[in-house]
Amino acid sequence: MAASDEGLQGLYEALRLSPDNVPLRQHLAETLLARGRPDEAETEFRKALAQAPQSTALKLGLSKAFYQQGKDSEAFVTVEALLKERDPPAAAHVLYARLLLRKSEVERAVSQYKLALEIDPASADAELGQRLGVGAPRDTSEVVDGRVRETWQESPAESERRLERPKAGFESVGGMEALKEEIRLKIIYPLTHPEIYEAYGKAIGGGILMYGPPGCGKTHLARATAGEIKAGFMAIGINDVLDMWIGNSERNLHELFEQARQNTPCVLFFDEVDALGGRRSDLQHSTGRQLINQFLAELDGVNTTNEGVLILAATNAPWHLDPAFRRPGRFDRILFVPPPDADARASILRILCRGKPVSEIDYDHLAKKTEHFSGADLKGVLDQTIEQKLRIAMKEGLPKPLATGDLLSVVKGVKPTTREWFSTAKNYALYSNQGGIYDEILKYMKLG
Repeated sequence: MAASDEGLQGLYEALRLSPDNVPLRQHLAETLLARGRPDEAETEFRKALAQAPQSTALKLGLSKAFYQQGKDSEAFVTVEALLKERDPPAAAHVLYARLLLRKSEVERAVSQYKLALEIDPASADAELGQRLGVGAPRDTSEVVDGRVRETWQESPAESERRLERPKAGFESVGGMEALKEEIRLKIIYPLTHPEIYEAYGKAIGGGILMYGPPGCGKTHLARATAGEIKAGFMAIGINDVLDMWIGNSERNLHELFEQARQNTPCVLFFDEVDALGGRRSDLQHSTGRQLINQFLAELDGVNTTNEGVLILAATNAPWHLDPAFRRPGRFDRILFVPPPDADARASILRILCRGKPVSEIDYDHLAKKTEHFSGADLKGVLDQTIEQKLRIAMKEGLPKPLATGDLLSVVKGVKPTTREWFSTAKNYALYSNQGGIYDEILKYMKLG
């Protein structure tokens, strides 16, 4: 075992003996964060905050854990609440500046970073300061206080993305039969039976928006869709589009659509699409609105055509998406991706166990014991089980196959991550369900 792992084990053991020791738990959380394990750090920060809910350091630590995991919505909520308190630390303003920069709100990011420097000059972050043009020598930096040239030609453009060619199709996706059929109708059948769609004047293309709790297979399903029709696949994250240079985010988005149009059929998949298409009414600066307008124009195929461009998008927070995206011709299919049911969980476990040493495993029994687990949760169960078997194998010098009991022992100590999402979604489904777009959530939760 590495010395660093031994140190963490020592902290865990100390906490087992003294579970109410908040400083010790905070030290463990900060150590995990420093070692690039923000998901585990988040768990420890939450436990510590349950005991010391007023701790500024713990709130800041939790915000950093959210930021490192890309959970920007959660990070914004926690850090903004922290900034409303009396005398917030400079580090909170620095983190807020990073979050704002990630949303391309450069001017606000500059303001927050300058405020942090006023509070504590030692909070200076060289890399962030260079990106914002704060504190950089004016004769060497092209960015000064966040103001840059408003031109696409003079700004550094991202190099062309390499197109993926996924080989695995729907057979690699456990369950989700209703979702697969919707995707077949909207995306696959128009390519495999074009003459039927042409008879009805139906163009090949269009958009599907998938929403639901994280870890339930939205990204995997999108990639499998491309594999099913032997199409190109481009997975687009917010970092592929957002840019601090004024106008460059719009340019990046346009170039991605253009590359897809030049490589049809092509599945263009936008993950965390709410970060690119948030409600314009919630945006305080025009740069965000301009990006949304550009996105809508690309979806409409203004001055070009999206024939053969198959657009899939995923979000964990559909209530943050601008309503204009739901207009027919854009994302005109909105599909709820719930946690897998019992049959799907059994299928997922079978797929995950392929190629691994296993004895007789009762997948159906495991499926009954993992209600509300997401696909990611099930993978986490298998990973933990394998780690336990590896420890035993290293001691005994002989690998032993996985058994039902091994998996069940891990399942008992794992809670499904989907519950937190449903606690938030429930409020929107009950009180902000105009047009019935969240009826599927109410149906799943047996509330409607």
